[in-house]
Amino acid sequence: MSGDVYGTNDQKAAARAWFEALRDRLCAELEKIEDEVRGPAKDFGPPGHFVRTPWLRKGIEGDGGTMAVLRGRVFEKAGVNVSTVAGEFSEEFRARIPGATQDPRFWASGVSVVKNPRSPKVPIAHMNTRFIVTTKGWFGGGADLTPVFPLAGDTADFHAALKAACDRFDPAWYARFKKWCDEYFYLPHRGEARGVGGIFYDELAGGDFARDFAFTQAVGEAFLDVYPRLARRHLDESWTEADRQVQLIKRGRYVEFNLLYDRGTLFGLKTGGNTEAILMSLPPLTAWP
Repeated sequence: MSGDVYGTNDQKAAARAWFEALRDRLCAELEKIEDEVRGPAKDFGPPGHFVRTPWLRKGIEGDGGTMAVLRGRVFEKAGVNVSTVAGEFSEEFRARIPGATQDPRFWASGVSVVKNPRSPKVPIAHMNTRFIVTTKGWFGGGADLTPVFPLAGDTADFHAALKAACDRFDPAWYARFKKWCDEYFYLPHRGEARGVGGIFYDELAGGDFARDFAFTQAVGEAFLDVYPRLARRHLDESWTEADRQVQLIKRGRYVEFNLLYDRGTLFGLKTGGNTEAILMSLPPLTAWP
């Protein structure tokens, strides 16, 4: 669409700074939750803290990211990764990326969040937002919830937060992005959804960079607000070994999606990203029946 150019140096710097700032706030909030435990999770040791591991793509300074991983008593494994990379798409991959057939060079920055709680009562959650520049530029991302034992109240509150973020910009976006999420986070070989949904959007470039960037920020703010509330709601509930087994099987479904269908996984592997950072989303333990 006509309008703003997407991909100026100032825009890239602003997007990168936002993703890094959101990372810092998310990490701080999860560490607070680790400190607040009063129930069964106390038996799993002291509060966890994020360990940050920087990495460089092909050894190039400024081209890489930072893995931030927490292994704690509430979150068995939680990752909040930020990466900013640049380079050229391989010939086989160019046709899949808008604007890359004209010029294979790209720049991309984003934040990726996956939370794998220890308790089966605390829902698994995912969020990512990104800004990608080729000969075109656009935003993408979303957030979704994957509870082991879905509860109508949790689902409603999660969707309400994302709907409010969408409605500030376009009343039609929530229904559109919810449908996109439902279709995207689906396992066709299982005939089932990965979780209870959320929103997903891609190639967002409506001609007003500030507006599209503000929406991407609103998605991050909504997730930062709603997920900690849901986690705290179930923080001190007890669970059984039978509950745990159901959780491990649900995690297996998560693994199947990320390895078979996830666009972000494919993008990272095809662009020479850090394998450990790309696969950060995989849970520490899973099971299949």
